[in-house]
Amino acid sequence: MKRFLWRGFLGLLGLWLIVTAASLGYNFATRGTAAPPPGLKFVEAGDINTRYDTWGTSGTPVVLVHGAAESVDTWSRLVPLLAKNHRVYAYDITGYGYSERKAPYTIEHLAAQLLGFMDAMKLGRPGEPRPILVGHSLGAGVAAEATLEAPNRVAGIMFLDGDGLPLPGGTAGPPRWLIVPPYRTSLFRLVLDQGWLLKKIYRSVCTPDCPAMDVDQWTRPFRQPGAEKAVWQMTAHGIPAVSADRLAKLRDLAIPKSVVFGALDTNGGNPTETATRIGAPAPTLIPNANHVTPLSSPTEVAAAINALR
Repeated sequence: MKRFLWRGFLGLLGLWLIVTAASLGYNFATRGTAAPPPGLKFVEAGDINTRYDTWGTSGTPVVLVHGAAESVDTWSRLVPLLAKNHRVYAYDITGYGYSERKAPYTIEHLAAQLLGFMDAMKLGRPGEPRPILVGHSLGAGVAAEATLEAPNRVAGIMFLDGDGLPLPGGTAGPPRWLIVPPYRTSLFRLVLDQGWLLKKIYRSVCTPDCPAMDVDQWTRPFRQPGAEKAVWQMTAHGIPAVSADRLAKLRDLAIPKSVVFGALDTNGGNPTETATRIGAPAPTLIPNANHVTPLSSPTEVAAAINALR
């Protein structure tokens, strides 16, 4: 029996050594990073060097706050429509896109970046125009927290495909053994290299009305220096969000509020409950749309933003 156990132990040890050696070798072979696209614009937003862009010349300003794993590019189909009637601003949340990655990745820090971005764009201070904040998915919570911290700086708020709440299960992350180097590095890079898998995930949350997935556009931000470390720091604490009790304080704010969801969306929460919670009118449900309405349904989203008064 002892000999059997000893052989079993040696077998497991050998397997562990093989897997670890393979992981280390793979990580070494894939250690390079990708250069960001040329021509990006950056500004200091709070304590974060932030990638951003702007469109339009006049009208009520709109600040677009993207969701998890997204970037300024997520708004590419929406901004030409919005810019007809608005001055439009979008930026990369720290941890995503091409903005500087700086912990902690808490809802308070993300809201501070948003308010700092508004400072840099000269929005919301006395004598400056107040913007409408449009938060997609994770961005709904960021926009909500910023609004609650500085309600006098905001002209309106839209929850787009997101309820701002913590995900079910709270802050539970992946198994600890999975986030131990070098295995987590191998796992992360393997996923980035599986274009077929990423396209499958994309199709699961975006209807056929979405453009074909540009894999490089979606994965290049995660090949930037510091991106891997940021992903695992964020994963360890869950998606930043706002508690239900705090979100309910939006009801007391005398600003226009709107909730817009894809009718097929099962990832962003319950739109009716969200509207009730924040004191918004009945939600707008976009037919045949899923969780990424800025890409699948830009005309409908633009119309909803134009109607927010």
